[in-house]
Parts: sequence; structure tokens; C-alpha cells
Amino acid sequence: MTRKRIGILSTGSYLPKEEVSNEEIAGRVGVTAEWIERKTQIVSRRYAAPDEATSDLAARAATRALEQAELTADRIDYVIVSTSTGDFPQPPTAHLVQDAIGAYGAACFDINVVCSGFVYALELARSLCEGRPDSRVLVIGADLYSRILDFGDRRTAVLFADGAGAAVVGPVDEPYGIIGTDLVSRGDAHDLIRVEAGGSRNPASARTVAEGGHLFRMNGRGVRDFVMAHVPPALTALADRVGVEVAQVDHFVPHQANGVMLGEVVELTGLTRATTHRTLQKYGNVGSASVPVALDEANRSGALGRGDLVLLAGFGGGMSIGASLLRWGVAA
Repeated sequence: MTRKRIGILSTGSYLPKEEVSNEEIAGRVGVTAEWIERKTQIVSRRYAAPDEATSDLAARAATRALEQAELTADRIDYVIVSTSTGDFPQPPTAHLVQDAIGAYGAACFDINVVCSGFVYALELARSLCEGRPDSRVLVIGADLYSRILDFGDRRTAVLFADGAGAAVVGPVDEPYGIIGTDLVSRGDAHDLIRVEAGGSRNPASARTVAEGGHLFRMNGRGVRDFVMAHVPPALTALADRVGVEVAQVDHFVPHQANGVMLGEVVELTGLTRATTHRTLQKYGNVGSASVPVALDEANRSGALGRGDLVLLAGFGGGMSIGASLLRWGVAA
């Protein structure tokens, strides 16, 4: 009998139709288009239509992943949605996705680990599949940041956008699939990325809305320092633990936070031989969707070859880091 690992069977993504250029954002936040591109390497981004919510984006990405896997929604056993911008405080966004795609046989839940969430959800999916080897898990990262941006804050307004990415996870033949995953949480840095109002500590009110407490806040310098100090060591530690040289990695699929910062992470980690897959120049930072959107584009372009080593890396609010190393492929 062929031994089984757990791996990614298919991918899908969805980006809203409205393209928002640097020129348009520059006029709103009081900088130049050249400044945005130089500081971030972002050229454009996508914003959801007024009638689109996070679950709508997630359902479209999920449908595309199911189509590529040639699976119907009733074959899915679990739906995990990673988002920090759900449709509502309640019910879970995963249940709205379930209803939209008809996956009524699936158990559904959300996780919120901000921009690291897809990798965390992937590890949860792997664990669920190991407990039930015949199961299939739909893992979705989706965020809609355009609704919570403060366009008076140029540090964040130029970066964030909307999108969704998905993967179907299930058993694959060795040597393919997930080789190892490491998850890191640093709650002592939780104040670097935040939305201050709308929860139980500071409930939404006329006052919190007037003060902008419902809007996204980020200490950009603090986040950069955290990433530089903690992400490269986390990636090399994972490689060491599973017995892989960093120089052997063929593809690096990181969170699309900032293009300049990504270049520095690649250099510090020693990933210069790998192909770094970037989508931020045309889609911006789409939060928890960043990693699966970039993975889907790499997959559908044919860039990922059977047996290639693929390193996924998410990092963001909490603060948190998620890294997963896979050998790409499904069956011999």
C-alpha cells in the first residue's frame, strides 16, 4: 500500500473586479504614486464592490479550488475560514461560505490569526485529515480591508486591499505533501496591529465610531522590526527541524506585506535561489488571503513542478508567524 501524507490537492482564488491605482490612492492620502511604489512596490490593488462581503470573496475562491480538484461541495468534510474581517461578529463566516457553496456535510469554523491565518488553518487541516484519512478540508484565507482603512493614515491605506484564496487539503502519496509546519505566537507584541473598538473590551458606539476606533491601526516601524527579528529565524528553524537546507527550497510563497520588506526577508533567510512568488504589485496586501492567492497564481501558471520544495510563510497581527514546507505534488 502506498503511504500517505497530507497535502494540497488544488487551489483557487478570487480578486474583486475594481482595480484601484496608486494615482487614485495617492490623491486620497496626500502622497505621490511614485512614493507608494518606492516604499511598497505596490502598483495597484483591488477593492470589493459595495454588495460584496468577505464570505462572497471566500465562496468564489472556494468554488475555483473545488473545480480544480474536480470535487463537489458535498465531498468536503470541513470548511476553515481564516479572516480578521468577517461578515459579522456572529455567525462565523465559514458557515456563510458553507451555505453559499452547498457544503452542508461539512463542519465549519473560523480562525483569526490575521495575516498568518492561512498557514495556521493549513496545519489544522492536516491534523483533521490525519485523524480521518479519507476526509477533505477546504481551507480559505479571505479579507476585506478596504472597509476598515483610515484614508488619513498613509502608512496603512496604501498597503491593504481585498481578496480570497483557497486550497483543498487531503491525502497525497509520499513523498509529496506537507513535510513540516511551525507556528509562532508573540502576544507581548499584540499592540502592533489592532482594531481597537467593536469587541467586548471596547464595544462599538457612536463615540468609538466618531473616534475611528473601528478602523485598522498598525505600527509600521514596529511590525518591520518584528518581522526582521523573528521571521528569518523561524523559517530557518523549520528547515533545520525537517532536515532541509534553505538553499534547497525551490519556491517561496510569503505573505505579501510590503515588497521592500519581502526582499530583505529573502536575503536574511538565504532564499535567494528560490523563486519568490509576488502578487502584491497588482493586488496589494490582502491579509490572510495573501499566501493562498500567491500560491494559486503560482500553481495555475505551471511554475510549481512535481517534487518541488515550496515554503509558505505568513506573518502578522498577534503577533504571529506560520511557516509550512511542502513537496509539491499529489500522486506518483
